[in-house]
Amino acid sequence: MTAHNPQHASAHHGNLRSISAMLVAVGFFAFMDTILKLLSSHYPALQVATLRGWVALPLIVVWIQWRGTWHTVWRIRWWLHGLRGALAICMLTLFTLGVKELPLANAYTLFFLAPLLITLLAAPVLGEKVPSVHWWALGVGMIGVVVALRPATDGLVSWGGLAVLGAAACYASSAVLARLSSRTDSSESLMLWIMVIMALGGSVLAAPHWVAVRPDDAYLLAALAVMGFGGQLAITEAFRHGQASAVAPFEYTALAWGLGVDWLVWDTLPDMYTLLGGAIIVASGLYVVRHEKKAAAVVERP
Repeated sequence: MTAHNPQHASAHHGNLRSISAMLVAVGFFAFMDTILKLLSSHYPALQVATLRGWVALPLIVVWIQWRGTWHTVWRIRWWLHGLRGALAICMLTLFTLGVKELPLANAYTLFFLAPLLITLLAAPVLGEKVPSVHWWALGVGMIGVVVALRPATDGLVSWGGLAVLGAAACYASSAVLARLSSRTDSSESLMLWIMVIMALGGSVLAAPHWVAVRPDDAYLLAALAVMGFGGQLAITEAFRHGQASAVAPFEYTALAWGLGVDWLVWDTLPDMYTLLGGAIIVASGLYVVRHEKKAAAVVERP
């Protein structure tokens, strides 16, 4: 008989909850990335990142007011939030630069290195023990990405490719810091301060090359606010409750969302390689879910 271990059971249930939140977050961010690419044809990359912060702030303020949790946003570790904010500005600026130069397929392939970086950082920064299952899921998921998207070699060495790699590194670092911050700070503070820093800090940096916002882009900015808010809320919850190494492989589901967006917006259908790669990615994610459910059942069995 396996002894009941509430701590281990809670960890596995937290992983399943976080995986669900990550799936939702990736969906929101897939639509947000499409909007970023559209905006990048009219505005500098740093300004696009700044606009992302400004349009999200009103929704976050309303959400905190509705929850009546303003008292939780001040008791925080300021240096962690400042570092996350700086990383967010760098990440969005670099990613916008990347998708402006590269096709989304190439950009996503490179950005999918982020889950591996998160897993690598989870052990030294968070003190998490990374199960071998999570490593296998990451590796298999990356194989699926390469099969599906078949990135061109020229994209891997271009400035756009380097920008996306830098964005992936910034994102991975920010995600791990979010998990570290969530041990003491509220979800509200994690969402609010990163957007405040992105809006104010980005405005200062983008001011010399600021371009007047076109009235025709109002609907894009409104959509950016909704998609960004929804994604930020979901991803904050994802890294709050579960192990970073368990959540990270589900970044790969962005491929499925991307296929859906392509079909709905541009009426394009995937080829055989894309479907095969998507199947590999989904299989790797489902294997992690199955492992977490079995592990939770074992530690709970009297």
